[in-house]
Amino acid sequence: MDKVEVLTRMLKSDNTSTILGGQSPGSVINSRKYVPVTAGARGDDQRSLDDAIRAALCGETRAAVVVGSEGSGKTTALRKLVADWAKGECLQNFSYVFNFQFREFGSSADELSLETLIHQGHHQTPPDFTRLVTEKPDGVLFVFDGLDEYKHSLDPSVHSLTSDLTRPASGSSLLASLLHGSLLKGAAFLVATRPTDNVRFLRGARVEVLGFRKPQREAYFNNFFTDSVAANRAFLHMERTLGFYEFCASPRFCWTVCSVYKWLLDSDAKLPETLSQLFADTLVHLIQTLSLNKACSRGLVLALGRVASHCLRGQHPSCPKHAVDAFGLQQFPTSVDSFLREHGEEELSFRSHLMREFVLAVAFFLDASAYEDAEKTLNDHKAGAKMLDLFMSGLSEPAQYRSLEDLLGTFSSGQIKAFKSWFRGRSEKALKDYNRSEHYRCFHLLHQAQNESLVKEILTPPAHPSIFHENLSLQDCAALNFVITCLGEREKLSVSRTTISRETMEILAPSVSLSHTVILSHCCIHKEALPLLASAVSTGVARDLDLSHSSIGDEKLQILCAGLRESKLHSLNLSVCGLTAACCGDLVSVLTSETSQLRNLQMMFNEIGDRGFTKLCEAMHSPNCRLQELQVRDCDLTAASMEAFAGGLGSGETQLRKVDFEGNVIGDSGVQALCKALQQPLCKLRSLRLFDSGLTGACCSDLKEVVMSEHCTLSELELSLNELGQEGALLLCQGLKRPSCPIETLGLTRCGLTPAVFEELASVLKNGTCRIKSLHLAINKVGDQGVKPLWDAVAHPSCLLEELNVEMTKLTDACVEDLCAALRANNTLRFLELRNNSLTDAAVPAIVQVMKEKHNMEELNLKYNNFSEDVFEMLEECHNIRY
Repeated sequence: MDKVEVLTRMLKSDNTSTILGGQSPGSVINSRKYVPVTAGARGDDQRSLDDAIRAALCGETRAAVVVGSEGSGKTTALRKLVADWAKGECLQNFSYVFNFQFREFGSSADELSLETLIHQGHHQTPPDFTRLVTEKPDGVLFVFDGLDEYKHSLDPSVHSLTSDLTRPASGSSLLASLLHGSLLKGAAFLVATRPTDNVRFLRGARVEVLGFRKPQREAYFNNFFTDSVAANRAFLHMERTLGFYEFCASPRFCWTVCSVYKWLLDSDAKLPETLSQLFADTLVHLIQTLSLNKACSRGLVLALGRVASHCLRGQHPSCPKHAVDAFGLQQFPTSVDSFLREHGEEELSFRSHLMREFVLAVAFFLDASAYEDAEKTLNDHKAGAKMLDLFMSGLSEPAQYRSLEDLLGTFSSGQIKAFKSWFRGRSEKALKDYNRSEHYRCFHLLHQAQNESLVKEILTPPAHPSIFHENLSLQDCAALNFVITCLGEREKLSVSRTTISRETMEILAPSVSLSHTVILSHCCIHKEALPLLASAVSTGVARDLDLSHSSIGDEKLQILCAGLRESKLHSLNLSVCGLTAACCGDLVSVLTSETSQLRNLQMMFNEIGDRGFTKLCEAMHSPNCRLQELQVRDCDLTAASMEAFAGGLGSGETQLRKVDFEGNVIGDSGVQALCKALQQPLCKLRSLRLFDSGLTGACCSDLKEVVMSEHCTLSELELSLNELGQEGALLLCQGLKRPSCPIETLGLTRCGLTPAVFEELASVLKNGTCRIKSLHLAINKVGDQGVKPLWDAVAHPSCLLEELNVEMTKLTDACVEDLCAALRANNTLRFLELRNNSLTDAAVPAIVQVMKEKHNMEELNLKYNNFSEDVFEMLEECHNIRY
């Protein structure tokens, strides 16, 4: 086979480069500025398309099916591969490589043999070619491009497959026989296509074309522009304004952008800020190039709009040539090629699917008589259009349509007014609902319009609370960021379940800087994004940063902490972030920096252990540490680290006021260490939460000493889910009787309490000096008689209780009289929890009556009692009863 002739054919520019159609494959290869596109899964397993194809052809199946979107570089990659084979640079295990377009197999009704087809399309084959390839089929590679343009099915069941190279058959049968291994079995094949149903009938490795990643785009721009400064400016501008769109991975789209940017830069014009502006500039450039007068230019665009409408209404990728003429394009025979290309023998399609939608949007504003209102136009074309509403939004703004008016004539003011009316109405409705996709579409439309006053008009404060920010794409982030920067400084930015890459954070950084509270919970945060996040937080107004459930890990936290040392953060939430003891030194550096303002650190559900917590406690000895609240729930702590914590409490430097040890097995010995510190005059701790901390009644003598101490500052003591028992709880009650005891909130849920403890607690509540306002005694099954002293206490004038929880204490209807009497006598109680008891319908009338009388009661919770539906209507009479 004559490789020189093959190489010549591959390097031949068989079509000219156009702004919308991209650079011709031959021109790309000849320029020696070929940039390989990326292929593979959309994760980490990515490599160049060239390498992926070669690997597939050397595999067991010796077949590859390359699937990629419009303009993703498939054809150029295939031509380059064949050219490199002809040069002797790759795939030299193949003696013959034949390159075909799929449309060649469907263009004729004549029957022909594979031998004849090869001789027609690939000249210079040896006389004994048939014998050679039959004897050694594994030395043959068939390359087929454009399966999506093929009109026939590749389902083998619908074809009469042939195995004879010399036997004439239809083109479709020849092709099916080749691809299914009936004809020239053992030959390798490579197929390239846009997504199409026919792919399912093909064997071989699937290779997904991802196009250009960011480094490849940069290389492409550097190749396109001769001036490196212009190349860098153009590249950075595209990345900022367009880089979040998936189609920026398309080499063809990059060619369009480069061509338009070069024209604008050469003219000292402003580069476009949005996709709508880009296509407005592109259309202006194309029309100026065609040198048509205003009337002809308007007629051309209106005719193109009719073709676009035909394609989009019926989801047709192309339009028959006779229909194209009927739509009015026969008047512009030399202009059509700039916008349309041949699609098979009898059809034409748009070179760019984006331009197809853009010219329809322009036509909508040019001709009110041809298009009805915006909603109907969008509904009529919604089957095929993805960007039409975005382009219409951009074109409704004078700043974006004026340049087109200069060439095409006036846009219809009625159409513009109608579109804006539709947009305002749709946005108002969308933002009232909890439909995330509708919220984002509203943001995208605002982004294209680039009208700050319109943003403020539509996104009024009442709309903000219902707006979701989760599962954001890069495009969503760009639209969200535009909206937030228009609205200015805000209370909260909450983004969840989103991949926060470097590109994501580059886009969102301005929004982060404008937000007082930044929530990035349940996100996958990339390492490269963290310096940008820290910078945005530190230079902006952020006071609270929530990264909970984001699996940051120690390594990423180290990077974050390095950037947060100069921040003004007051609160940092790192709950469920996969942290260990290794991160605690980095946190100490943030807490003890001279500019630290961190007051609240949440570390729940991280296995930092005693070693990590001991390290963290070092910060409490620093005069720079302003920490006031520390949450270390379920952090794998034991008594071993309590000495270090106690040392920090008594250091005189710490400002810590609240600590939550819930779910850590601190035990009685750990509490003993804490209690020594709590009795020191330098300790100012106000809240100690020891919920489910492995305590027994043995610790209560130490706790009694604390609450009896004149230096005790505790106002909250949470001891729930610990087996304190009667003896321990009674000891605690002795301490609570101290006249100046500061305890206001006491938690004793499921502590094994007895009626005797309830009686003693009632005595405490009535003693005239007790400050307890919130008392939790749930899941202590003492029954009606056990709780009765509490009702007496609630009725006592000295009782200050505002919240009482006696859920699941085995109450029955027998308690109702005492309960109602207590509620009538009390003027301070606001919340009463009676869930999961055994009250019945008989109790309801009395309870409802007293609740109607007591305006101080904000909520009585009666859920999960033994009520029937018969009393639901009566219970409904009281808005403050939950049942």
